Amino acid sequence: MRILITNDDGINAPGLQVLEEIAAELAGPGGEVWVVAPAFEQSGVSHCISYAHPTLVAELGPRRYATEGSPADCVLAAVYDIMADQLPDLVLSGVNRGNNSGENVVYSGTIGGALEAAMQGLPAIALSQYMGAALVGLADPFEAARSHGVAIIRRLLDYGDWASDDEFRLFYNINFPPVPANEVRGVRAAPQGRRFGVNFRVEPYLAPNGRRFMWAAGGSQTAPARAGTDVAVNMDGYISVTPMRADLTCQRSLTELTNALQDE
Repeated sequence: MRILITNDDGINAPGLQVLEEIAAELAGPGGEVWVVAPAFEQSGVSHCISYAHPTLVAELGPRRYATEGSPADCVLAAVYDIMADQLPDLVLSGVNRGNNSGENVVYSGTIGGALEAAMQGLPAIALSQYMGAALVGLADPFEAARSHGVAIIRRLLDYGDWASDDEFRLFYNINFPPVPANEVRGVRAAPQGRRFGVNFRVEPYLAPNGRRFMWAAGGSQTAPARAGTDVAVNMDGYISVTPMRADLTCQRSLTELTNALQDE
């Protein structure tokens, strides 16, 4: 198997090293793992692409590249340049340091990388490790992802619903719970949720030179969410797997809206 991996925490991030190990086991002795990742941290860039300026791509070693761009830029660089002669069989994005459950999905560069791969017609999976108090002091805070990642991905590959004939190809979002590997309670298919009362916000900051800046800040990651959603099952110690795609249409409202807008 030929696997492309990327992330949004940057090419030197510990989570990317975990993903390299996962990808190497999946690829097998005769397979290949290609790394195309941001040169610097790109957390919170979502599905951003560097549309208005060129992006530097640097070869750091065999099958290892860094770009001065977003995770989506990295996927585009791989598809149309670095791996253009033979595209990957699978794209993995992560392992993110921190969860990409609930509202975090909308902002996540990790999700953006997997989303761009799906838009390019490639099977893709985003992986994130929920952090929390139970992981403080562990030698490896990614041990749940490291221990369970390969098995979950293999189950998804065997399952095989990638909707390749759909307008918008499916991809999968995996979140590992904030517990040690031996305390993971299992796996749950779960829809995206939202933490109650949690929003991103900005905090203004006045620099010594009088210029005004702002810091973006998130809310509590332990706030409750609707039962059965990705946030809720993660907080209960389960790995969540959520099928996603780029179509943002609210199907529930579409028919009623169509009727409301029809000319009498």
